[in-house]
Amino acid sequence: MGIKSLTKLIKENAKDSIETKKLYQLSGKKVAIDISIFIYQYLMNVRHNNQLLTNSEGKITSHISGIFYKTVNYLTLGIEPIYIFDGKPPEDKSDVIKERNKKAENAKEKLKSSSDEKDKLKYEKMSTRMNKGHIEDIKTLLNLMGVKYIQDEEGEAEAIASELCRIGYVDYVVTEDMDALVYGCPRMIRNNLDKSIKGKDIVSEINLDKIIESLDISQDKFIELCVLCGCDYCENIPKIGNVKALKIIKEYENIQEFISKNKTYNVPENYLEKYNKSIEIFKLYKNKYDNIENIPIFNSNPNFSKLINYLVNDCNISEKKVQNAIKKIQKNKKN
Repeated sequence: MGIKSLTKLIKENAKDSIETKKLYQLSGKKVAIDISIFIYQYLMNVRHNNQLLTNSEGKITSHISGIFYKTVNYLTLGIEPIYIFDGKPPEDKSDVIKERNKKAENAKEKLKSSSDEKDKLKYEKMSTRMNKGHIEDIKTLLNLMGVKYIQDEEGEAEAIASELCRIGYVDYVVTEDMDALVYGCPRMIRNNLDKSIKGKDIVSEINLDKIIESLDISQDKFIELCVLCGCDYCENIPKIGNVKALKIIKEYENIQEFISKNKTYNVPENYLEKYNKSIEIFKLYKNKYDNIENIPIFNSNPNFSKLINYLVNDCNISEKKVQNAIKKIQKNKKN
């Protein structure tokens, strides 16, 4: 879910914090990428004739193809990607995960009984879930490409990526999850938010310091604001949206004071406990890597001959396309 309506809040109250860029402008930069979002994206959308890509044995390869070409694009532009995989999520997120799995199962049941092609495609996408096999496929790909990735035992990818950016290990975090800002990510890259600007590789950079300045609140108050808007760990109070949440955060010293004086809104049971726990979680990863050497980075040298064999023979991707992509990578390295 992320933070409810946070994008809208920022666009309306801190528009100077959003800068539209072409991806090539990140050349020479190091970016941490929350990979799970993109694996899901490619599992749902990388298709041929509305069918997922598969190899000769029927194994789905859409995610492999998608991540391969995305990585090639970054490397060709001189951007160093570091992919971040999710570790074990906080226990407080278990209800959210169960709800997502339930929705996926419901979509599977509807898929079985549907005869309309559009509905079948919709339910197939809704039932998509990432599994360990998908993750291992991508790790194999990255190892052969010589691209770094991070797999910590615990922690969500956007939280880990945000901390790496906060300490200056990477320049940006690439994610569609606005939670990254709440975890303290100073500079976030996501898909273009300005729909009036068209073109290839247009992205939006969101600057956390400018958000804080425009909203005229502290970093701690920003975290409280986001929790009050509603997040994965704490639903919002009914009838309190982002506009009212911002007003409350500015007007009251803390959420306890607001609740004690509240006579208008129906505050859910145990709300304050969930609220405080959410804030604790969003601060949990700060200073997680007090020493850069403690970052669990997996790194390897590229092996292009094995990469070609893997993509062409194991994944049934066009050899010509793979060869051309590798030439682009090699050309950029020479330059």
